[in-house]
Amino acid sequence: MRSLREAFGQFATGVAVVTTVAPGGERAGVTVNSFSSVSLDPPLVLWCLSDRAPSAPVFLRAGRFAVNVLAAGQDELSRRFATPAPDKFAGLDVLVTASGLPLLAGAVATFACRTVATHEGGDHHIFVGEVEHYQRSGGEPLVFHAGRYRELASSPGGTGGAVRTRHPQRKATGRSRTTDTRAFRSP
Repeated sequence: MRSLREAFGQFATGVAVVTTVAPGGERAGVTVNSFSSVSLDPPLVLWCLSDRAPSAPVFLRAGRFAVNVLAAGQDELSRRFATPAPDKFAGLDVLVTASGLPLLAGAVATFACRTVATHEGGDHHIFVGEVEHYQRSGGEPLVFHAGRYRELASSPGGTGGAVRTRHPQRKATGRSRTTDTRAFRSP
């Protein structure tokens, strides 16, 4: 299994935190690198969640989810939502959509979605959602490759680019100065 995991890890991905709130108000969030766009018409996305994740029952009940695409420097936020904890949202700047979905400040993009299908896929559930609202703030994304967080780096001339390993001493708080929810728009 480890060898297969290492082979899968050769595919560089962005990092996202998927968040939700159940009808009773219980919030959940989990770090994923399995996020992908599926269709523009209708606007569909998918992501995968382990059946063993403590938050799986919440996501299956909720009927909605938000994808928060993390920015370079938000690796601590990624770690927070990848680790079991009683309240992963404690102390964070969190925006709330009209439907109650929690959004993380500082993300380079967010997608508020209605779950349209779930599929069993081995030891995971595949969630398919229709994008109802989205926001793109721009910036550099957090990248994950070969078990490490990476950053995109531009070449000196501004053309091309490279990927470099994140420096462990650099910390991210997950906080942002801009929290204007009016930037949300329908696709």
